[in-house]
Amino acid sequence: MEAKTEVERKTKETAIRIGLKLDGSGQSEISTGIPFFDHMLVLLAVHGFFDLAVKAKGDLEVDFHHTVEDVGLVLGEAFDQALGNRKGIKRFGHAVTPMDDALTSVTVDLSKRPFLAYHVPSFHPSGAAFSLSLAKEFFRAFATRGGLNLHINVSYGENEHHIIESLFKALGRALDQATLMDARIKDIRSSKGTL
Repeated sequence: MEAKTEVERKTKETAIRIGLKLDGSGQSEISTGIPFFDHMLVLLAVHGFFDLAVKAKGDLEVDFHHTVEDVGLVLGEAFDQALGNRKGIKRFGHAVTPMDDALTSVTVDLSKRPFLAYHVPSFHPSGAAFSLSLAKEFFRAFATRGGLNLHINVSYGENEHHIIESLFKALGRALDQATLMDARIKDIRSSKGTL
């Protein structure tokens, strides 16, 4: 399946352009103005075997929220467009991924019924520019626009950086499974015949 797309979105707060190829090799070119977020999007591409280009400019002088959330929205749209009618894909994916002290599981259903379950350890504000609560805004926006039923569960972890990294790696791995074509699936993988 050669599923690729380009999506652009401009608001008074952000200007974002995303190119996505689902059956890629994990190549990426990411520039959001938020170095840690760039690194997380690279991990998503690498572990999902997606080719991903993200160019984002936002009102970072206000905070990172607008840029992170809007990148999630545009990336979700890109996935939705690239998947098309979702015919022939496995639809479901699951990955358990460690990162040093952290262990995360991500389960996804490309059902076109958006939902986010987000269970992570509680942290006192660490002062980090990119936190677990900011990551949640990305995942919520991504799931909503992408039509994903997305369940994120962190079993344990002490280091917020490691937890966030395990989230993005696990999401990439779960999406890789869910977007794979399966020759046994002749139509849309649903007993209803549609999503």
